[in-house]
Parts: sequence; C-alpha cells; structure tokens
Amino acid sequence: MPTWKSRGLRGSVLEDMINRTNEKYEEKGLALVQKIPTPITPIQIDQSTRHITLAYFEKKSTVDYIGAAQGVPICFDAKENEVDTFPLHNIHEHQAKFMTEFSKQGGIAFLIIYYTHKDRFYYMNIEELNGFLKRAEEGGRKSIAFSELKEENFLPKKNGIFVPYLDMVARDCNPDSF
Repeated sequence: MPTWKSRGLRGSVLEDMINRTNEKYEEKGLALVQKIPTPITPIQIDQSTRHITLAYFEKKSTVDYIGAAQGVPICFDAKENEVDTFPLHNIHEHQAKFMTEFSKQGGIAFLIIYYTHKDRFYYMNIEELNGFLKRAEEGGRKSIAFSELKEENFLPKKNGIFVPYLDMVARDCNPDSF
C-alpha cells in the first residue's frame, strides 16, 4: 500500500483542492475546467480488489487541466513543493512547449505551485516560467527560490474556493471578459 510520501500519491491533496475549486467555478458558471487523465497501460492487476498494482505511462502527458473560463481557453499544470526551492526538472520540456504553444494560440497557460510547508499557492504564467527555464538553459540556477517569487502572484485565501486562480487568469487576459 502506498504511503503519503510515495511517488504515486504526490500531488493528490493539491489535485483534490483544484478539482473542488473547478466544481465551484462550474456551479457558478465561471469556468469549465477538466482534469486530463494520464494514459497508462496496466501490467499487473490485483484480482481480489481489481486495483492496478503495476502500470506504465503510455505517452507523455501535456498538462494536468484544460478548459475555458468566461470564453478564455486555459490550461495549467499543478505541482506540490515541500521546500523553499522549486526544482525546474519538475517541469518537463514537452509541458513547457505545450503551454507556450497554447499561449501563442490566445490561451492562458500557467502553473499552480503549492508550497505545502507554507500552505501557499503560487500562480506562475508561462512567460514567467519561460524566464526561469531560459536562465537554467543558459547555465544559471536550475531551480526557483521562494524569495524570487512575486508577492502579487500568490493566490489569496477565499471563502469556499480552495485554489482561487481565476482572478489571476482575469489579470493575464482582457479583464473586460470577466
């Protein structure tokens, strides 16, 4: 049985909070955002519980979530981090490329990073992420220090909304559409 520290359960708390947020946004008619399942091929199944016990990923996934908010296409990936330094290797090249291309098509692409030890959510649009990735490619730091993050990009606490990212999406697009 996996423990809470296992690779298989990383991000499940954040995923649950985002899923609940997306449900609230849908109920209020603000957005329709869906979790994109990662395609897997089961290798071993426990017949007594019908649970997959061993599998491999069929192909690289793009992002965790995709949808629309008030007519604006959005996509984002969600990452949990337990320390003040976010390693850039957590963002795969194909993910950054997908988000960059999505943005070029008029969509809003971003990361939500949950700093679990501080209980804080950070909204990082693709332009900010690409700046950090470029720095790493040019031989600079291969991680993002918490102290480098912009205070205005931390998500505020909101009653009833676990991960209130729509305010940031509105800021990054035409505010008249929200």
